[in-house]
Amino acid sequence: MSELTTTQPAGTPTWIDLGIPDLDRAMTFYGALFGWEFDVGPAEFGHYTQCLLRGRPVAAIRPNPDPDATDFWWNVYFATDDCDAAAARARDAGGSIITGPMDVLDQGRTAIIKDTTGAQCGLWQAGAHIGCEIVNEPNALLRNDLVTAESGPARDFYVAVFGYTLDTNPDMPELDFTFLRRPDGHEIGGIAGDPKATKSRWGTLFQVDDADAAARRAVDAGGSSAEPYDMIYGRVANITDPFGTQFDVGAAMTS
Repeated sequence: MSELTTTQPAGTPTWIDLGIPDLDRAMTFYGALFGWEFDVGPAEFGHYTQCLLRGRPVAAIRPNPDPDATDFWWNVYFATDDCDAAAARARDAGGSIITGPMDVLDQGRTAIIKDTTGAQCGLWQAGAHIGCEIVNEPNALLRNDLVTAESGPARDFYVAVFGYTLDTNPDMPELDFTFLRRPDGHEIGGIAGDPKATKSRWGTLFQVDDADAAARRAVDAGGSSAEPYDMIYGRVANITDPFGTQFDVGAAMTS
Protein backbone atom coordinates (compact mmCIF):
# COMPACT_ATOMS: atom_id res chain seq x y z
CA MET A 1 0.00 0.00 0.00
CA SER A 2 1.19 3.54 -0.75
CA GLU A 3 -0.64 6.05 1.45
CA LEU A 4 0.60 9.62 1.31
CA THR A 5 0.30 12.23 4.03
CA THR A 6 2.66 14.88 2.66
CA THR A 7 3.11 16.69 -0.63
CA GLN A 8 4.89 14.80 -3.39
CA PRO A 9 8.16 16.25 -4.76
CA ALA A 10 7.92 18.78 -7.57
CA GLY A 11 7.44 17.21 -10.99
CA THR A 12 5.51 14.18 -9.70
CA PRO A 13 2.04 13.42 -11.09
CA THR A 14 0.03 14.21 -7.98
CA TRP A 15 -3.65 14.49 -8.95
CA ILE A 16 -6.08 13.50 -11.71
CA ASP A 17 -9.58 14.64 -12.52
CA LEU A 18 -12.18 14.07 -15.22
CA GLY A 19 -15.04 16.21 -16.52
CA ILE A 20 -17.96 14.16 -17.84
CA PRO A 21 -21.58 14.79 -18.98
CA ASP A 22 -23.36 12.69 -16.34
CA LEU A 23 -22.02 12.59 -12.78
CA ASP A 24 -24.37 9.86 -11.55
CA ARG A 25 -23.52 7.57 -14.44
CA ALA A 26 -19.80 8.19 -13.92
CA MET A 27 -20.04 7.33 -10.22
CA THR A 28 -21.88 4.12 -11.08
CA PHE A 29 -19.22 3.14 -13.63
CA TYR A 30 -16.10 3.99 -11.63
CA GLY A 31 -17.61 2.64 -8.43
CA ALA A 32 -18.20 -0.70 -10.13
CA LEU A 33 -14.77 -0.72 -11.79
CA PHE A 34 -12.55 0.38 -8.89
CA GLY A 35 -14.75 0.10 -5.80
CA TRP A 36 -14.50 3.86 -5.26
CA GLU A 37 -16.82 5.78 -2.99
CA PHE A 38 -17.67 9.42 -3.67
CA ASP A 39 -17.91 12.72 -1.83
CA VAL A 40 -20.06 14.96 -4.03
CA GLY A 41 -19.11 18.62 -3.78
CA PRO A 42 -21.61 21.48 -3.49
CA ALA A 43 -23.29 23.01 -6.51
CA GLU A 44 -21.45 26.32 -6.11
CA PHE A 45 -18.20 24.45 -6.79
CA GLY A 46 -19.56 22.58 -9.78
CA HIS A 47 -20.25 19.36 -7.87
CA TYR A 48 -16.51 18.65 -7.92
CA THR A 49 -16.60 15.10 -6.54
CA GLN A 50 -13.79 13.38 -4.71
CA CYS A 51 -13.26 9.70 -5.57
CA LEU A 52 -12.31 7.84 -2.40
CA LEU A 53 -10.45 4.61 -1.70
CA ARG A 54 -10.49 3.58 1.97
CA GLY A 55 -11.82 7.06 2.65
CA ARG A 56 -8.84 8.79 1.03
CA PRO A 57 -9.00 10.87 -2.18
CA VAL A 58 -7.48 9.22 -5.25
CA ALA A 59 -9.08 11.26 -8.07
CA ALA A 60 -12.00 13.57 -8.82
CA ILE A 61 -14.84 13.71 -11.31
CA ARG A 62 -17.17 16.58 -12.12
CA PRO A 63 -19.87 17.49 -14.62
CA ASN A 64 -18.30 19.02 -17.72
CA PRO A 65 -19.48 22.64 -17.98
CA ASP A 66 -19.46 22.49 -21.80
CA PRO A 67 -22.72 20.86 -22.93
CA ASP A 68 -21.29 20.37 -26.42
CA ALA A 69 -18.12 18.60 -25.28
CA THR A 70 -17.46 15.22 -26.89
CA ASP A 71 -13.80 14.61 -26.04
CA PHE A 72 -13.08 13.48 -22.47
CA TRP A 73 -9.84 12.43 -20.78
CA TRP A 74 -8.27 12.14 -17.35
CA ASN A 75 -6.32 15.33 -16.72
CA VAL A 76 -3.04 14.93 -14.80
CA TYR A 77 -1.65 17.58 -12.46
CA PHE A 78 2.06 17.78 -11.64
CA ALA A 79 3.23 18.82 -8.21
CA THR A 80 5.05 22.13 -7.97
CA ASP A 81 6.45 24.19 -5.12
CA ASP A 82 5.62 27.41 -7.00
CA CYS A 83 2.72 27.31 -9.43
CA ASP A 84 3.38 30.78 -10.84
CA ALA A 85 7.04 30.07 -11.53
CA ALA A 86 6.25 26.70 -13.16
CA ALA A 87 3.58 28.32 -15.35
CA ALA A 88 6.08 31.00 -16.37
CA ARG A 89 8.64 28.33 -17.30
CA ALA A 90 5.98 26.59 -19.41
CA ARG A 91 5.25 29.83 -21.26
CA ASP A 92 8.95 30.60 -21.71
CA ALA A 93 9.49 27.07 -23.12
CA GLY A 94 6.93 27.73 -25.85
CA GLY A 95 3.82 26.38 -24.18
CA SER A 96 0.70 28.27 -23.22
CA ILE A 97 -1.30 28.91 -20.07
CA ILE A 98 -4.97 28.00 -20.45
CA THR A 99 -6.19 29.00 -16.99
CA GLY A 100 -4.61 30.42 -13.85
CA PRO A 101 -2.50 30.48 -11.91
CA MET A 102 -5.23 30.80 -9.31
CA ASP A 103 -6.02 29.82 -5.75
CA VAL A 104 -8.58 27.11 -5.02
CA LEU A 105 -9.78 28.28 -1.61
CA ASP A 106 -7.30 26.90 0.94
CA GLN A 107 -6.79 23.69 -1.05
CA GLY A 108 -3.91 24.86 -3.22
CA ARG A 109 -2.92 26.90 -6.26
CA THR A 110 -3.32 25.62 -9.79
CA ALA A 111 -2.89 26.35 -13.47
CA ILE A 112 -3.73 24.46 -16.65
CA ILE A 113 -1.01 24.56 -19.29
CA LYS A 114 -0.54 23.24 -22.80
CA ASP A 115 2.85 22.01 -23.99
CA THR A 116 4.47 22.67 -27.37
CA THR A 117 2.90 19.53 -28.87
CA GLY A 118 -0.64 20.49 -27.80
CA ALA A 119 -0.92 18.18 -24.79
CA GLN A 120 -2.71 19.63 -21.77
CA CYS A 121 -1.85 19.09 -18.11
CA GLY A 122 -2.22 20.83 -14.79
CA LEU A 123 0.06 22.25 -12.12
CA TRP A 124 -0.75 21.80 -8.43
CA GLN A 125 0.87 23.69 -5.57
CA ALA A 126 -0.57 21.94 -2.55
CA GLY A 127 -2.31 23.67 0.30
CA ALA A 128 -4.79 21.72 2.41
CA HIS A 129 -5.18 19.24 -0.49
CA ILE A 130 -1.96 17.34 -1.16
CA GLY A 131 -3.34 15.42 -4.18
CA CYS A 132 -3.83 11.67 -4.42
CA GLU A 133 -3.45 10.16 -0.96
CA ILE A 134 -3.17 6.59 -2.28
CA VAL A 135 -1.06 5.67 -5.33
CA ASN A 136 0.74 2.65 -6.78
CA GLU A 137 -1.69 0.03 -5.52
CA PRO A 138 -4.83 -1.63 -6.92
CA ASN A 139 -7.64 0.78 -7.84
CA ALA A 140 -5.39 3.83 -7.65
CA LEU A 141 -3.16 5.82 -10.00
CA LEU A 142 0.00 4.01 -11.09
CA ARG A 143 1.56 6.20 -13.79
CA ASN A 144 1.08 8.71 -16.59
CA ASP A 145 2.80 8.70 -19.97
CA LEU A 146 2.60 11.24 -22.77
CA VAL A 147 1.86 9.88 -26.24
CA THR A 148 2.82 12.26 -29.04
CA ALA A 149 4.08 12.34 -32.60
CA GLU A 150 6.55 15.04 -31.54
CA SER A 151 8.63 13.35 -28.86
CA GLY A 152 11.69 15.59 -29.29
CA PRO A 153 9.89 18.90 -28.63
CA ALA A 154 7.97 17.26 -25.79
CA ARG A 155 11.17 16.15 -24.08
CA ASP A 156 12.63 19.65 -24.40
CA PHE A 157 9.50 21.23 -22.92
CA TYR A 158 9.19 19.05 -19.82
CA VAL A 159 12.91 19.24 -19.07
CA ALA A 160 12.62 23.04 -19.16
CA VAL A 161 9.53 23.15 -16.94
CA PHE A 162 10.33 20.45 -14.36
CA GLY A 163 14.08 19.88 -14.63
CA TYR A 164 13.67 16.21 -15.53
CA THR A 165 16.54 14.06 -16.69
CA LEU A 166 15.93 11.62 -19.54
CA ASP A 167 16.59 7.90 -19.92
CA THR A 168 15.98 5.53 -22.80
CA ASN A 169 14.19 2.25 -22.15
CA PRO A 170 16.62 -0.67 -22.54
CA ASP A 171 13.76 -3.16 -22.10
CA MET A 172 12.10 -2.01 -25.33
CA PRO A 173 14.84 -0.50 -27.51
CA GLU A 174 12.71 -0.73 -30.63
CA LEU A 175 10.29 1.90 -29.27
CA ASP A 176 10.68 5.66 -29.09
CA PHE A 177 10.14 5.83 -25.33
CA THR A 178 11.88 8.09 -22.85
CA PHE A 179 11.68 7.80 -19.07
CA LEU A 180 11.28 11.11 -17.23
CA ARG A 181 13.14 11.35 -13.93
CA ARG A 182 12.95 13.98 -11.22
CA PRO A 183 16.25 15.62 -10.19
CA ASP A 184 16.48 13.03 -7.39
CA GLY A 185 16.49 10.24 -10.01
CA HIS A 186 12.96 8.95 -9.33
CA GLU A 187 11.05 7.96 -12.48
CA ILE A 188 7.69 9.74 -12.75
CA GLY A 189 6.46 8.59 -16.17
CA GLY A 190 7.55 8.81 -19.75
CA ILE A 191 7.13 10.14 -23.27
CA ALA A 192 6.13 7.71 -26.00
CA GLY A 193 6.81 8.84 -29.56
CA ASP A 194 4.17 7.55 -31.96
CA PRO A 195 4.24 8.96 -35.52
CA LYS A 196 0.64 7.81 -35.97
CA ALA A 197 -0.64 9.84 -33.01
CA THR A 198 -3.06 12.49 -34.27
CA LYS A 199 -3.25 14.24 -30.90
CA SER A 200 -0.74 14.61 -28.07
CA ARG A 201 -2.19 13.52 -24.75
CA TRP A 202 -1.15 12.38 -21.29
CA GLY A 203 -2.49 8.88 -20.65
CA THR A 204 -3.50 7.49 -17.28
CA LEU A 205 -2.81 3.98 -16.00
CA PHE A 206 -4.58 2.62 -12.93
CA GLN A 207 -3.25 -0.43 -11.12
CA VAL A 208 -5.60 -3.39 -10.65
CA ASP A 209 -5.28 -6.88 -9.21
CA ASP A 210 -6.48 -8.56 -12.41
CA ALA A 211 -6.61 -6.79 -15.78
CA ASP A 212 -9.00 -9.35 -17.30
CA ALA A 213 -11.43 -9.07 -14.39
CA ALA A 214 -11.26 -5.26 -14.56
CA ALA A 215 -12.01 -5.37 -18.28
CA ARG A 216 -15.09 -7.50 -17.61
CA ARG A 217 -16.26 -5.13 -14.86
CA ALA A 218 -15.87 -2.18 -17.23
CA VAL A 219 -18.06 -3.85 -19.86
CA ASP A 220 -20.66 -4.93 -17.29
CA ALA A 221 -20.83 -1.33 -16.00
CA GLY A 222 -21.58 0.11 -19.43
CA GLY A 223 -18.10 0.80 -20.78
CA SER A 224 -15.95 -1.19 -23.18
CA SER A 225 -12.52 -2.78 -23.22
CA ALA A 226 -9.97 -3.87 -25.74
CA GLU A 227 -8.64 -7.39 -25.31
CA PRO A 228 -6.15 -7.47 -22.40
CA TYR A 229 -2.59 -8.19 -23.47
CA ASP A 230 0.72 -9.10 -21.90
CA MET A 231 3.71 -6.80 -22.07
CA ILE A 232 7.11 -6.86 -20.43
CA TYR A 233 5.87 -5.11 -17.28
CA GLY A 234 2.59 -7.00 -16.78
CA ARG A 235 -0.89 -7.42 -18.22
CA VAL A 236 -2.76 -4.37 -19.51
CA ALA A 237 -6.21 -3.51 -20.84
CA ASN A 238 -7.36 -0.33 -22.54
CA ILE A 239 -10.71 0.73 -21.09
CA THR A 240 -13.28 3.18 -22.46
CA ASP A 241 -15.85 4.59 -20.03
CA PRO A 242 -19.48 5.28 -21.04
CA PHE A 243 -18.53 8.77 -22.27
CA GLY A 244 -15.60 7.73 -24.47
CA THR A 245 -12.82 8.44 -21.97
CA GLN A 246 -9.91 6.08 -22.62
CA PHE A 247 -7.43 4.94 -19.98
CA ASP A 248 -5.47 1.82 -19.10
CA VAL A 249 -5.55 -0.66 -16.26
CA GLY A 250 -2.58 -2.88 -15.45
CA ALA A 251 -1.82 -5.78 -13.16
CA ALA A 252 1.60 -6.63 -11.71
CA MET A 253 3.13 -3.52 -13.22
CA THR A 254 6.54 -2.31 -12.08
CA SER A 255 8.47 0.83 -12.86
